[in-house]
Amino acid sequence: MGKRKFSGLEIILMVMFLVAAVAAVALVILLATGEPGVITDGGTPVPPPEVVPQCRDMPVGERVDCFPDAGASQRKCLERGCCWKPLDETNVPWCFFSENHGYNVTSDQSSSTKVEATLQRKTAPSLFGADIEELSFHAEMQTQNRLRFKITDAHKARFEVPHEHVKPPTNPPAGPLNYKLELVKQPFGIRVIRESTKKVLFDTTMGPLVFADQYLQLSAKLSSDNIYGLGEHVHQHFRHDTNWRTWPIFTRDAFPNGGTHNLYGHYPFFLCLEDESGKSFGVFLMNSNAMEVTIQPAPAVTYRTIGGVLDFYVMLGDSPEAVVREFTELVGRPTIPPYWAFGFQLSRWDYGSLDEVKRTVERNRAVDLPYDTQYTDIDYMEDKKDFTYDLVKFKDLPQFGDYMHAKGQRYILILDPAIAISPRQNGPYLALERGNASNAWIWEADRKTPLVGEVWPGLTVFPDYTSPSCIEWWVDEIERFYKEVKHDAIWIDMNEVASFIKGSSKGCPDNTLNYPPYTPNILDKQMYSKTLCMDAKQTWGNHYDVHSLYGYSMTLATDQAVKKVFGKSRSFILTRSSFPGVGKFSGHWLGDNAANWNDIKWAIPGMLEFGLFGVPYIGADICGFFDDSPEELCRRWMQVGAFYPFSRNHNAQGFAPQDPAFYGPNSLLVQTSKHYLNIRYTLLPYLYTLFYRAHVHGDTVVRPVMHEFVSDRNTWTVDRQFLWGAHLLITPVLDPGVERVQAYIPDALWYDYETEERLSDRKRFIDMHLPADKLGLHIRGGAILPTQRPNVTTTYSRQNPMGLIIALDENKKASGELFWDDGDSRDTVPSGAYVHSQFTVDKGALTIRVLHNGYTDPNGLKFEDITVLGVSGQPTTVTVNQGNTSTTVPPSSIQYDPYKGVLRLKGLGLVMGMDYLVMWDEMIADFERIDCHPEEGSDEAKCRARGCIWQTSHLPSVPWCYYPKDYGYIATAVHNTSSGWSFDIERNAEYPGPRSRSADIVRLRVEISYLSGHSLRFKIYDPATNRYEVPVPIHLPPTPETDEARRMYEVQVVHQPFGIKVARKSTGTVIWDSALPGFTFSDMFIQVSTRLASEYVYGFGETEHPTYRHDLNWHTWGMFAKDQPPGYKMNCYGVHPFYMGLEKTTDAHGVLLLNSNAMDVTFQPTPALTYRTLGGILDFFVFMGPSPEQVVQQYTEMIGRPVLPAYWSLGFQLCRYGYTNDQEIADLYGNMTEAGIPYDVQYADIDYMERQLDFVLDHEFQGLPALVDRMRGEGMRFIFILDPAISGNETEPYPAFTRGVEQDVFIKWPKELSSDIVWGKVWPDFPNVTIDPSLDWDSQVEFYRSYAAFPDFFKNSTAAWWLQEIHDFYHNTMKFDGLWIDMNEPASFVHGTVGGKCLGPEIYDFPPYMPPLESMHLGLKHKTLCMNSQQHLADGTPVKHYDVHNLYGWSHTKPTYDALLSVTGKRGIVVTRSTYPTSGQWAGHWLGDNAAAWDQLYKSIIGMMEFSLFGIPYTGADICGFFNPAEREMCLRWMQLGAFYPFSRNHNGLGNPRQDPVAWDEAFAVASRDVLNIRYTLLPYLYTLMFQAHARGDTVVRPLLHEFVTDRTTWDIHKQFLWGPALLISPALDPGVTEVRGYLPDAPWYDYYTGIPMGVRAQVVTMPTPLDHINLHVRGGYILPWQKPENNTFYSRKNPMGLLVALGDDGSAQGSLFWDDGEGIDTYEKNQHLLMTFRADKNVLHSTLDHNGMAAKDFLTLGDVKVWGTGTVSIKTVVLKKTGSPDAPLEFTHDTRTQELVIHASKSSHVLHETFSIAWST
Repeated sequence: MGKRKFSGLEIILMVMFLVAAVAAVALVILLATGEPGVITDGGTPVPPPEVVPQCRDMPVGERVDCFPDAGASQRKCLERGCCWKPLDETNVPWCFFSENHGYNVTSDQSSSTKVEATLQRKTAPSLFGADIEELSFHAEMQTQNRLRFKITDAHKARFEVPHEHVKPPTNPPAGPLNYKLELVKQPFGIRVIRESTKKVLFDTTMGPLVFADQYLQLSAKLSSDNIYGLGEHVHQHFRHDTNWRTWPIFTRDAFPNGGTHNLYGHYPFFLCLEDESGKSFGVFLMNSNAMEVTIQPAPAVTYRTIGGVLDFYVMLGDSPEAVVREFTELVGRPTIPPYWAFGFQLSRWDYGSLDEVKRTVERNRAVDLPYDTQYTDIDYMEDKKDFTYDLVKFKDLPQFGDYMHAKGQRYILILDPAIAISPRQNGPYLALERGNASNAWIWEADRKTPLVGEVWPGLTVFPDYTSPSCIEWWVDEIERFYKEVKHDAIWIDMNEVASFIKGSSKGCPDNTLNYPPYTPNILDKQMYSKTLCMDAKQTWGNHYDVHSLYGYSMTLATDQAVKKVFGKSRSFILTRSSFPGVGKFSGHWLGDNAANWNDIKWAIPGMLEFGLFGVPYIGADICGFFDDSPEELCRRWMQVGAFYPFSRNHNAQGFAPQDPAFYGPNSLLVQTSKHYLNIRYTLLPYLYTLFYRAHVHGDTVVRPVMHEFVSDRNTWTVDRQFLWGAHLLITPVLDPGVERVQAYIPDALWYDYETEERLSDRKRFIDMHLPADKLGLHIRGGAILPTQRPNVTTTYSRQNPMGLIIALDENKKASGELFWDDGDSRDTVPSGAYVHSQFTVDKGALTIRVLHNGYTDPNGLKFEDITVLGVSGQPTTVTVNQGNTSTTVPPSSIQYDPYKGVLRLKGLGLVMGMDYLVMWDEMIADFERIDCHPEEGSDEAKCRARGCIWQTSHLPSVPWCYYPKDYGYIATAVHNTSSGWSFDIERNAEYPGPRSRSADIVRLRVEISYLSGHSLRFKIYDPATNRYEVPVPIHLPPTPETDEARRMYEVQVVHQPFGIKVARKSTGTVIWDSALPGFTFSDMFIQVSTRLASEYVYGFGETEHPTYRHDLNWHTWGMFAKDQPPGYKMNCYGVHPFYMGLEKTTDAHGVLLLNSNAMDVTFQPTPALTYRTLGGILDFFVFMGPSPEQVVQQYTEMIGRPVLPAYWSLGFQLCRYGYTNDQEIADLYGNMTEAGIPYDVQYADIDYMERQLDFVLDHEFQGLPALVDRMRGEGMRFIFILDPAISGNETEPYPAFTRGVEQDVFIKWPKELSSDIVWGKVWPDFPNVTIDPSLDWDSQVEFYRSYAAFPDFFKNSTAAWWLQEIHDFYHNTMKFDGLWIDMNEPASFVHGTVGGKCLGPEIYDFPPYMPPLESMHLGLKHKTLCMNSQQHLADGTPVKHYDVHNLYGWSHTKPTYDALLSVTGKRGIVVTRSTYPTSGQWAGHWLGDNAAAWDQLYKSIIGMMEFSLFGIPYTGADICGFFNPAEREMCLRWMQLGAFYPFSRNHNGLGNPRQDPVAWDEAFAVASRDVLNIRYTLLPYLYTLMFQAHARGDTVVRPLLHEFVTDRTTWDIHKQFLWGPALLISPALDPGVTEVRGYLPDAPWYDYYTGIPMGVRAQVVTMPTPLDHINLHVRGGYILPWQKPENNTFYSRKNPMGLLVALGDDGSAQGSLFWDDGEGIDTYEKNQHLLMTFRADKNVLHSTLDHNGMAAKDFLTLGDVKVWGTGTVSIKTVVLKKTGSPDAPLEFTHDTRTQELVIHASKSSHVLHETFSIAWST
């Protein structure tokens, strides 16, 4: 309770006065000094000779303020020996510390657990005088996670906090330290480093130590800007703003109105979250003097305190919760209040009389409000004097306790510390007199005269609670008063300590205690404002030192009184002023707030902070203390306040009542208050258990969302919601007139507490509807909450039956616990007088296990009702087992809600304190449903019209319309042979056709072919009518595998519903089972479903997938080639109906559907997969593996092995859409060369073309041919873009079009409709037009884009035409080395054709079923050609674009590749945007027009791994993003990641700033150069991997699961990847991270940079990842070839070939090298290559020549050999052995620390292809 609140007019007048006063003071200063307060002097003063500030360059955010006081100027700054650098930001220090300041270490000694040092002050000016020249530094490693360091005067004792609980540990740390203390000596500083990550957490070297008698300063740089805590203040948000915010800490009676001023408590403790790993640390400064803490952007903190010592505790934890546990272990674990203290409480200041109090009690009883406790404030006292009551207005107060107890309620009264010096109305004030006799008061400086101030009763004295005699007096007075007025607990207030006059009735003497040299930025900037003189004396010391301990000492004294008065009963204390450790004894409320919407918001960060501080019994005054509380505000506050641990409605004198019943018994406020208080009372057993965990373990109760979901950055700033423990999420309404709230749903399964419905959202913000009577309340899946039937008080509710709410998680598991005692007795935990039960649910079984049973409840409590949320099916039986007795629960006690999935078990009668097992079976039939109406708009009538079943489901996404079990086809006469099966099936005519516009085909032919021992094919088609089949050539075995013993599979045919089952013979695992209902085969819609072997499925594309492994929770993915930038569920450029599945046995298989029509696939949790395609036939191929690599090898064996790209195409590449002219490219080339950044390929996008016309050079690029010639002459290569669309509106000769017309190469309409070309529009512009870029896109297309014709690349004549155009451009215009083909989905900027009217039947553009494609409502023609357009296969067969649309890019690719080879005579590379299975034979692929966004980094890894499956290993994403401006950190991280893309190209879009490596700054260029040098070093290894992909189908970018498939952890990894088997890449993929949590699979690994063995395997490792670093690890057991990098591959290829030998566990390693001229055509097929194998074993490296067909000019010499893992015994000799030559010693170096042996073999000039061995010995 504070003093009265000022009126609005008074505040305005005060503000005006202050403004005038500030102006006057500033004027006086200016006149007196001749200088402005914070502006530089007119001249530059020369500092005294002895003061020459040493000012180093530093980031602005690291400046440490050297002039925290007012009046900084250049002269004054330099006088302090500090640095002066003004900025245009006033919050940044202009005057900051130089290197002159601080201390040096003059001596030190250390042991394993202690460090001692002496510090000597450096010669420097003093800030505030009285600097201490010699200090002692003492550090002790107190526990594994806690470090203490103290700095104090080396020669003189100083004040230190006499804490009740904090003591040095009696034993040394129990295990290895999780931190390292680094002592920096010149100048002094320390660094606290986390051992596991080597991350520096707390670094005081950022600024100097200042240690004067009354000014102590220490700065520390932190590892993260996620800073929480410090107090007590109003922090409007939980996470601190690091933009130079200064927070004073000094206890003060002030209003919590949102300012930055100091409030009631003193908490120099903060928690810092390091990163997504959850690792955190806390820092506590044990110092009670006035101080301030500045938080700055470095991020860093600066402490300035004006007394005591610097006594720091640094605590580490693996989570924020762990840090809080460490802190409360240090300062004292929180108390458990009595059970009744968790009931709702009512209070107000100035009821006026006891009669009014009773009226308030009665009206709230009358409405049956759950309500346990009533307070009286100071108005119950006689003249506001402690230990008195008003004999008139409160004459019956002695009986009021009994009045409350009669209804099971409690009574609490207030006590203030200040004792009036005036007598009582009718006699002496005995409490005062006894206090006088006991010398109980705080003294003036003379230590004789009690200090007199003024508080509520008038002039007062103040108890010195640090004095034993005062404590004895205080206990006695409380005991005396209790005998007079019975009460149940004590509320202590005004104990900051507060006084209404400054200092004392006499004022305060002028000395350095009352007027210190520096006053922190406390409220009023005066030490004794609203409190006592600082030179007042207490037993613990000067009030100057112990002021902020006043409330703490009063709490300790009151605790003694409570123990004396209440004996064995627990009672509790509520204090306003507090200090760390007070939570061991007391709760706290957030002070004298106001009835406004800000204060209801700010209460949540306040509660969260006191959770950090170890004071979990916390809450705000519900409905606000000051001001009248509007109904809406009070209603919303009652809702959220029902979930404050301390839940009290309290308001101030002079304002309208705000107890719930005051608003009317039938008011909405009363109804919603009762509703949520009943929920609170229901959940009190859970809340009470949370307090037990806080008391025993130090857990938080009101918990930040961040604590539970620390890996989710979104939670780091959530402070408008909070949790009870881990499992109950509270989302209040905190704004007026609002019924919808932006609520964050963390990454877990959640259930609505009130509706019991499962939320479909997670890890996202949602628009939560919370009408006037509702608050958001959600239970986390995995929780078991103990409950009790509520009543109007806890006295009655504790007699009611118990229950459990079980919320199952995704794995159908849950857990929880219950702590229960009598709710009132003191020390039940240490005495063991309690019950502690543990609850777990797994696989439909609830286990109740009693962990401790030391209490028997007199009410014979039983668990009667159990509610289980998330049960998927109606249980058939429920049994209860207790000991050897099993009981079946009768059906009448079992209720199941199938819509919500809620199981209720009633009347179970499970006795508390006994073990039980409750079991139910659960069927998940809903997951078996196959969707019969995948289109939108399903309803029961439509469903039944299709002959399907309509049944709703409570499970999200489960189809309500599904097929009957026998829907589909029936197989009758089925025959099989040694090579396969062939038979017919007929449609089950019992059911109608589902789509009238697509007639079902009644009879189908099924052919199953045993292609080989590891592959099979099954084909389903119409035997009566030739249907379209994919014209893509594939490589099938010439003869089937007829030997059953050699086949890895067996096939079964299910007759009805027809289905095919394929099982792996070795394990029996069924990998394909299409005997599911719903098989449909109609003219334009085909559907087939299959069960999957497991939920681990990978592949299908091309679309952006958020995870590599598919989510099988009812997700549908459309496939239809489209000019669509990557996006969630957006069908993109290519189509790949191929997936790989993992089996539970760790075997793998692959499945291809060779169908090129528009399609989709749906995954469901069965697990099952449904294909839907719009035409063609079903043509499936199955590949049996059994390893993931073998699956890809078998797949590419059939579709064609990947192309071997030219060596130079593995170099780094640059491109942008938006080069303005050739000079810009030339400048870029020059800058890259000057920066020394490796770089091989330059591109030109469509801007090099005249009006975007293929084969026509723009006038701004006339110098490009000469530039290209120059670059190529210097070893560079050039690639330009070609789009397929050809302009048809040219007024000048345009051979590409005219010759195309002559050769009939363009796509046309079917002849029966028209002989015209199907015109579209793409990039080419009309000739002779001026483009207005301000027009909208559609207008630009209409007015400026020319008509474009699309070549039909199926036709042989088109391939010849395309070759001629490319040939002419190469020979007549400019040279190039590769081709980039784009827009070949094909893309068009109009829908279908110009004008939008497609000829022929509309059904092809708007088919009977439309897959869920992007803009599906606009039909298949959206952004492409009309589906009725006609194309012709190579044999002349006409086909509809409807069928071959997805093959357009495929058909474009091979003619382009052939033309490139023909024209250049070299291999080169083709990069294509649109792909289909077999495209990889001729081209690579980039992942399309991505965006400059952080999520695109990890998604690019997923994309590359998927294209590895698809047989296209030469792939990568546009580094730094195509769309949108790139941000520096993101681009640099992307450069690091992109350095390990096989296709490594930085490319961005028109209108965006440059993002190439030399576009940023030198540091960026250097980091880019360094990582690309690593790429170029390893190019021989990458090239060898590309060869292995080309020769045998291996993957290049390889998922970890391919190498470690038996390690199931790898099955879900998609943020790391491998190059082949041996190089692990673990990039940083998120903003601001400096370490990465990466998995090291079960193999030996070496750090690429150091060669040091990692020493861990099969575990997640925290990898330090500074901004210039990407984590790379080499796998032991492998040999990687390497070369010294150069500016491009033309030069690097000339360097000797080194070997990196990473020895495995057994000391062996193996590897290979493929080498050729790097650009010859078919060098592998023509044997024009070198192939070598290397093997290391038993200290000998051998080479084996497998093949040598290289020309002499391409021969290589052996380079240096690095051998890792050679041991710690020094190697003495290394020799080179060659056949026919004597052994030759080789120079070497061996580092026994890193175990790296470097053999300088390059000096031997050994020709690589000649076999050799190198031996080393110790």
